[in-house]
Amino acid sequence: MTRFSHLLAALVALLVGSTASAQGVLIDHHHWHRLPRPWVQPQPQTEYKIKSLAIQARLKDQVAQVQVSQTFVNTGSAQMEVQFVFPLPYDGAIDRLTLLVDGEEWPAELLPADKARERYEEIVRKSKDPALLEWMGNGLFQTSVFPVPAGKERTVSLHYNQLLRKDQGVTDFLFPLSTAKYSVKPVEKLEVNLTIESSVAIRNVYSPTHEIDVKHSGKKTARVSVTLNETIPTSDFRLFFDVNPSKLATSVLSYKPEAREDGFFLLLTTPQVPDNGEQVAKTVVFVVDKSGSMSGKKIEQAKSALKFVLNNLREGDTFNIVAYDSSVESFRPELEKFNDKTREQALGFVEGLYAGGGTAIHDALTTSLRQLQDNKRPSYVIFLTDGLPTVGERSEIKIAAAAQEANQVRARILNFGVGYDVNSRLLDRLGRENFGASEYVRPNEDIEAHVSKVYNRIKAPVLTDVSVAFEMDGLMTADGKAVNRVYPGEAFDLFGGEQVVMVGRYRKGGAAKVVLSGTVNDEPHAYDFGADLVKHSGDQSFAFVEKLWAMRRIGDIIDELDLHGANEELTKELVSLSTKHGILTSYTSFLADESSRPTELARSTDFLSNRLQTEERLERLNEAAGEAGVAQRAAKQFFRQADRLSTAPAAGAFGRQDAEQKAMIARGGTQYQSAQSDESLVTDAVRQIGNNALYRRGRILCTSETAELFTKETGQSALKLELEQLGDKVKVIERFSTEYFTLCTANTVDENRLLASQTDGEELLVNLRGQAYLIK
Repeated sequence: MTRFSHLLAALVALLVGSTASAQGVLIDHHHWHRLPRPWVQPQPQTEYKIKSLAIQARLKDQVAQVQVSQTFVNTGSAQMEVQFVFPLPYDGAIDRLTLLVDGEEWPAELLPADKARERYEEIVRKSKDPALLEWMGNGLFQTSVFPVPAGKERTVSLHYNQLLRKDQGVTDFLFPLSTAKYSVKPVEKLEVNLTIESSVAIRNVYSPTHEIDVKHSGKKTARVSVTLNETIPTSDFRLFFDVNPSKLATSVLSYKPEAREDGFFLLLTTPQVPDNGEQVAKTVVFVVDKSGSMSGKKIEQAKSALKFVLNNLREGDTFNIVAYDSSVESFRPELEKFNDKTREQALGFVEGLYAGGGTAIHDALTTSLRQLQDNKRPSYVIFLTDGLPTVGERSEIKIAAAAQEANQVRARILNFGVGYDVNSRLLDRLGRENFGASEYVRPNEDIEAHVSKVYNRIKAPVLTDVSVAFEMDGLMTADGKAVNRVYPGEAFDLFGGEQVVMVGRYRKGGAAKVVLSGTVNDEPHAYDFGADLVKHSGDQSFAFVEKLWAMRRIGDIIDELDLHGANEELTKELVSLSTKHGILTSYTSFLADESSRPTELARSTDFLSNRLQTEERLERLNEAAGEAGVAQRAAKQFFRQADRLSTAPAAGAFGRQDAEQKAMIARGGTQYQSAQSDESLVTDAVRQIGNNALYRRGRILCTSETAELFTKETGQSALKLELEQLGDKVKVIERFSTEYFTLCTANTVDENRLLASQTDGEELLVNLRGQAYLIK
């Protein structure tokens, strides 16, 4: 999939004024200037805003019928004379392409790749902007020039058929949105609506780039939607799906950039929603805080959350409610069978809950867990609190130990921390030691929304205590020789319609058997699936798998350091992963320090100063409560549960971005969570460009791998090495020169993306095909 992954290039990127959009390219023939960066003295001014961008597609039998509509407004004072340019896929996988301007078909011509290259180069030369470099090598569809009067709207529509690529058992749909990363102003409304149709049941539908809403209409039709407001897309939209008649199916994607090193895999499995007769009965105990601090809106939201769960239990389930303040009060002294009568009685109990008193967390947890005696059915404890333990046992370690001892049926504790006054480390410890997880509710967020979201995921267990094993050529998962560093690493439950995303590393490429085993109503079940792990990846089409694994691994490392204390080896690995992938955490934010030398990155894995800085920042994990404590645990959970390359901040649900931060992130800037507060920070001194991490040090922009190469070549300490000492080891090229475009012609798409990330005033230090270049 060398070129196919970039196949639609820049559908509608407007290279005029102060913004660029997301698809294709509009060229303003009256104003050749740096775009889409702001123009300092535009007289007359040409600028516009994108009002809407809508992508609709029907995906059937490996063919996509795509319709794109974009409405933009000329907000400048002068008429724009523009030309629409649409880069075609390198392999010619598009046909029946039609372009409309305000509903009328517009004259256009098709340029083959060699002629299109000349056009791309012309645009880049005249605008002095490298934004189009990554599409050099693609064919081109361009219209004749048409006017856009000042203050007027224009709608550009594009219709085409696209042959979808199928690789590693999944069908791959890609739509380019990344040209908007050069925008200054957000797109007002972005909508993606896809319909997937198949003659065989659709199973896994997954996007590594965006949070998607998937709705199945029967087994053979699925609808996928994304709606974003005031957004600057940071990446292309990518979607994978597979088809399989089985009730349970898996797909395995793999990536192995270095043949002699362990590869990376991503496993997807989405069980079919069970029919009523096939449902697995479960037990749910809701443990709710009704202490004095829960008074007012919080207790009402908690009661609404309780009612939601009660109204969504199923016949055959058992349940109970444990409410606590200074003492513990239960709906029933033991578990109750769910039916219409007990539901009404439980709803009456909930209605009578009032806030007041202290917080007896220890007694509430042990009371609820001791009620669970049946280990043949899945059990879930939904534990909600907004405060610290103030009554009875208050020690975090002792409370967690007591809960673990009382949990004799492997019940999963699902924690909800409300506000900033909770002991977030206690909640994370309870989740880690009791097969569950924690979620944090900001002071201005709705408790019911969080609880209902989680409950909807667990309401229909299909297979419990699930483990996944890989077998290949005598190598087994059990001895760590087949796969390792797998997340989730503990046994988990599968729920109907809920997708599990597993990542890990594998030793050897080739055919493998994947064995997924678990229990259904206390009966063991096992399912075998075939997989083909690549022996060596020729391009970065599946590089996101490595990045996603790194995010999970970083979350696991932070969790280990948080719950078990300092560890030098884990700290060094944290710095190494953060440096390689450009993933900033609260504890490795020093990597964004522009004042250090570019070559200092080369020894970040063992460089004493970096490790000491990280260890110093890790001491902030001692803050278990308060805004900073909760923010750190929310960030940790974001990494541990990452299932896509999210554009959200490192703190997951925490943190919001203003327009300037959105633009910086879209252009590759990195967002991370402050360790002192619930605040999102953004830097463009660390940029994530594809699978590469770029670092700006003064005027120099380089990768850590490039810096490491120079350190090895010179044999000098990274502390003492200066760029001027590199001498003839680096080839200097002027940007936008003939030699520059010759280099671009030889580059891959991923290499040209690196060149396109360079901005005015920066010098790019990069290693391409064994040669170091300094582009000035």
